[in-house]
Amino acid sequence: MRRIDIDDRLTRAVRALTAVTAASAGAAPTVAAAEAGVSWAPAAQATLHPGVQAYTGDSQCTTNFVFTDATGEVYLGQAAHCGYPGTDKLPNGCTAQTVPLGTPVDLRTGGSVRAEGTTKARGSLAYSSWRTMQKAGEQGADLCANNDFALIRLPKSAAGSVNPSLPTWGGPVGLGVDRVHAGERVFGYGDSSLRGGVNALSPHRGTLQSPEPYAGGWTHTVTAARPGVPGDSGAAYVDSEGFALGTLSTLSLGVPPRNSLSDLSRELRYAQEHSGIAGLRLVLGTEPFHAEG
Repeated sequence: MRRIDIDDRLTRAVRALTAVTAASAGAAPTVAAAEAGVSWAPAAQATLHPGVQAYTGDSQCTTNFVFTDATGEVYLGQAAHCGYPGTDKLPNGCTAQTVPLGTPVDLRTGGSVRAEGTTKARGSLAYSSWRTMQKAGEQGADLCANNDFALIRLPKSAAGSVNPSLPTWGGPVGLGVDRVHAGERVFGYGDSSLRGGVNALSPHRGTLQSPEPYAGGWTHTVTAARPGVPGDSGAAYVDSEGFALGTLSTLSLGVPPRNSLSDLSRELRYAQEHSGIAGLRLVLGTEPFHAEG
């Protein structure tokens, strides 16, 4: 099967709980209850939330979960490879070129191409696992191939327009740490512009294949009748109980097609240890999780 990154390859063609203390390296990364530190917009009115489109230069991705830090800054997650300016097969994150921190990121909703969408805010790239691993001289194969996580810092003027709940499904209710099993149902939300703004096609349902100890727990493989497509890169997935599981990274072209998710607990732990962002943590959803939407 051929693996390709789920970002803007076809899009370019179209367009031209509560706090958990991480006291050791093996401990769970921290999360924050939705009420902590920030007044979130009601889910039905929020214009910024998991699943909005993020444009870093010409690359389009889908944002995943909401994060905050010790100072109250608010972030949306996306895939690190969304900052990759090349057009080749997804390269090694420890050696690949990527845009610098501070690069503007446009957050949009709707439309089949960027020009038709509506800009909700302009954030900036605050963290990239690729840049961080390169600076640290990382060489571990599993880490370099699957630590595919970035953070978009939102302007303070946009903070009141954010809700951390996953559209359709609700949650996340917590951070999943080595809790999933083969055959488990998982749920995601991708908003590639290839869908032309048809929201009914954005919710994803899939089945988890043998998850651990593949790639040291850094990746999970999901099969689905309607898999993630280019432009869905970075999309959020939760497990069958609504715990944050992973972020969409790659597609394997086969029968059936498969998506690979990077494990969020490991991505977040690495960011907490290496990003320099004090108090970085996942924000839980304000809406209850409903497996059937």
